[in-house]
Amino acid sequence: MQPQSTRIRAVLTGAAAFTLAASLAACGSTDAGGKKGDNAKAAGTAGASGSTAPGSPSAAGSTSAAPASTTPTASGKVLMPTGPAAALAKARDTAAGQILVTTLAGPKSGVSGKVWVWLPPEYNDPKFAKTGFPVLTLFAGGQSNGYNTWTDDQLPIQQEDAELSKAGKAHPFIMIMPVQNFNSDEKNALDCADIPGQPKMGTWMAEDIPDFVRANFRTVKGRDGWGLMGASTGAFCSAKLALQHPDKFKAAVPIDGYFNPDSGLWKGHEAERQANSPETMVALGKADVKMLVTAGGANAYETKLVKAWVAKATPPLAIEYYEQPGGKHLTSDFKKMIPDTLQWLTKNLAGPQSD
Repeated sequence: MQPQSTRIRAVLTGAAAFTLAASLAACGSTDAGGKKGDNAKAAGTAGASGSTAPGSPSAAGSTSAAPASTTPTASGKVLMPTGPAAALAKARDTAAGQILVTTLAGPKSGVSGKVWVWLPPEYNDPKFAKTGFPVLTLFAGGQSNGYNTWTDDQLPIQQEDAELSKAGKAHPFIMIMPVQNFNSDEKNALDCADIPGQPKMGTWMAEDIPDFVRANFRTVKGRDGWGLMGASTGAFCSAKLALQHPDKFKAAVPIDGYFNPDSGLWKGHEAERQANSPETMVALGKADVKMLVTAGGANAYETKLVKAWVAKATPPLAIEYYEQPGGKHLTSDFKKMIPDTLQWLTKNLAGPQSD
C-alpha cells in the first residue's frame, strides 16, 4: 500500500505523449481544501426530493429498478432509449437545469449505488428529439461515499458546458456522476475495480452504468461519444477505466491524479491489483484512447509522479500533458480547468448525432 503522501495526485508527459501547447484559460475560484479528500463533502447531493424533473424517464422516487442490458446495433448513429425507464428524481437545481438522482441496482455487478445525471438543455428541445448525445462520466475526488463533487457548486461543470455549447465551443454532454465507494475509509477504497471479495465496483462502472445510460437516454452509438473525467481519486478512476475498456470509452481526462491502486483491500491479491493498475496498463500498448493528463505546477511531487507515468505511454495510447501554472491540489484549481477540459473532450469525442 502506498504511504499517505503518495496519495497526492499527479500527472505528466513523455516520449509517447504530445505536449499541450496553449495555456489553459482559468475562471475564478476559491480554495476548497488540499487533502486527498479534495474538499469531498456532499454539498447539494443529499436524498432526492419528490419533484419530477423535466426529461426524466420516470417520476417515481429516487430508486431505480435494474435496467436491461443494451448493446448498440451496427446500423445508424443514434441509440434511442431501450428501457426499462429508471426512477429519477430531482437532486438539486443549477443555473443550467436540474441534476437528477437515482439508485442504480446493477444486474451485472450486483452493486447498488447512487448515480446523478444532468441532461443538457438541448436534450429536451423538440428540435433534438431524434438526436443522440455524447456521454461524459465524472468521478469525484476523495472517497465519494454517498456524494459526487461534480454535482455541487464547487465544480459547476454543467453551467460551463451549457454556456460553451451555446457558444458552439463544446458538445452538449449528458453527464453521469456515480459514487465510487460505500465507506469513508480512504485506506480501504474500492479503487473503481472488482477487488476479490468486495463489491464489483469495476463492473458496475464499466458495464452497468453505460447500460443504464443507454436504456434511459438518447446516446451516440459505439464508443466515439463516450468520455471519462475525474480529479484526484477520480483521475485514477478515469485513467483506469479508459485503459481497461478502450472498446467502451474513447477519451479520458485525469486531472491531478495518481496511478497505482493502493487500497488495503488488495492484500493477498497482487496479480489482480496489477491487472487493475494504470501504472501497468499505460505501457502495454493495448488501449487506442486519447487522454489529457494534468498536474499542478505548484506541487513538485505531483508533477514528477505524473510525468513519470506519461513517459511510459505506449501507442496507440495518445497522451497530451498539461501543467497548470501555479496549480495546487485544490478543488478551486480543478475548477479553473473545466472550460478547457470540456473543449478538449469536444475535439476528441463525437458530438450529437442524428440519423
